[in-house]
Amino acid sequence: LLTAVSESGAEYAASMTDKPITIIPNGIDLSSYTKVGQKNRQDTMLYIGRLEKRKGVKYLLQAFQIFQQDNPETKLIIAGDGPERERLELLADDLKIQNVDFLGYIEESLKLELLGSTKVLVSPALYGESFGIVLLEAMASGTVAVAGNNSGYADLMQDTGSLSLVNPQDINEFARRLDTLYNQDDIRELWQSWAKKYVKQFDYPQVVRQYEDYYKEALKNYGHQ
Repeated sequence: LLTAVSESGAEYAASMTDKPITIIPNGIDLSSYTKVGQKNRQDTMLYIGRLEKRKGVKYLLQAFQIFQQDNPETKLIIAGDGPERERLELLADDLKIQNVDFLGYIEESLKLELLGSTKVLVSPALYGESFGIVLLEAMASGTVAVAGNNSGYADLMQDTGSLSLVNPQDINEFARRLDTLYNQDDIRELWQSWAKKYVKQFDYPQVVRQYEDYYKEALKNYGHQ
């Protein structure tokens, strides 16, 4: 019995086996996030995750510096810890970014609060992502996301969600995408309308049902051997 959470995950697994692989996505407790979203969002952008090279936070800081030239009141909140934290804090100082706050590790309750109050979640991972649960959490919270165009995120962000995808290493384009999804209300509303419907399929009961159906079918086939 082999499953993967996305097409990219299945491709990786297929390089090590000839057995069939069924795609069943990751899930979240939708109700935990849908109740935290606020209509009046604060003038903030939010990153949540490990501070390591593959997460692309260096490029977020560089793009935010450009974005902030026309949006000086916007604050960047970086929640998470990791081996790159000190280097990223020094980079923020070198770039003379005024409104950036490194929170370190945060509890789940604060994560929910931040997700529900920020205008844009930014997850600029370069590679190594098979899915993107933080993007589901943003969708469920009604929070618009900007995401790296790695294969795992690209598998998840279908249709209207592809508006989120950008090459983080293209700093100028990254900054433009931040500006678009932060400031253009019509595009934000389009994205939020798509996300509200799209995310429902990832609610835990929906995902559990897929696993149950998969195991029932596998047991039935096993009995016929």
